Amino acid sequence: MLLVLNLFGFSALAQERYVDEVFADVTMQTFSYRENLAFDFYQAKDDSIHSKPLLLLVHGGGFSGGKRDNPLEKKFSEVMAKKGFAVASMSYRLLRKGKGFNCETPAHEKIETFAWAADDVLQATSHILENAASLGVNPQKIILVGSSAGAEAILHAAFMQKLPAFQNPMYAHIRYAGVISFAGAMLNVDYISKENAVPSLFFHGKKDNLVPYKTASHHYCDKNAPGYLVLDGSKTIAKRLRYFEIAQTIAVDAQGNHDWANLAFAQTNMITSFINTAILNNGDPKKNIKLRRK
Repeated sequence: MLLVLNLFGFSALAQERYVDEVFADVTMQTFSYRENLAFDFYQAKDDSIHSKPLLLLVHGGGFSGGKRDNPLEKKFSEVMAKKGFAVASMSYRLLRKGKGFNCETPAHEKIETFAWAADDVLQATSHILENAASLGVNPQKIILVGSSAGAEAILHAAFMQKLPAFQNPMYAHIRYAGVISFAGAMLNVDYISKENAVPSLFFHGKKDNLVPYKTASHHYCDKNAPGYLVLDGSKTIAKRLRYFEIAQTIAVDAQGNHDWANLAFAQTNMITSFINTAILNNGDPKKNIKLRRK
């Protein structure tokens, strides 16, 4: 059973852009944004809107695998493009390829991995902003979407730029319109401030044994393990956003585990409802509604 806790009401909209699939055909082009790194850019064919919200999608894979054109990422990108969004599904540096990312991975290497991935997200964003007009993207409406490792990458890109390991003056101007995280976590919610807090949607299983739902060590490593590193998960992040009265929703599976890193890709209706209400139309973050799905 999936329990959804949110702070605003969803509106029922019929056949509306950014909510329903209003286009039949999608085009895709690939663009390089850094040496050996690229993103696949999806948009509806013959779309007359030239300033669309963009979803920047970051795949999972433990920072050691995964691809921007995996079946889940590709299908999600096509569905969202049919709803009228532009979608950029990106590659990033897989710093842990062939090395693992577990309790034997030293904590400082985990932090470095987060920082490199976040830097790639920001660099891809910078490239998109520089080419927003030709891509037909609204530079004020870039929304991050990430799964597992990709969720950790986007959370750090959006909220951790003030931490020395993540600072880069090149990206100081970048601010996102929203964040959508599938089973993600971040180093420290104290770095979320009034300046960088944005509407956010979280999917998470309460029994996730890899990425904590609340606050716990990454992979629940023992304190004596080299990879002991405390992370703040979806519930803790949402609480911080609530403090700043920012719209946020947690979709929680009480019996779910890390499988929500993949299962959330199918929740396109919930995702588009959140985007339409909270990001595109500044939905009221003070309402409290519980939804249940069997």
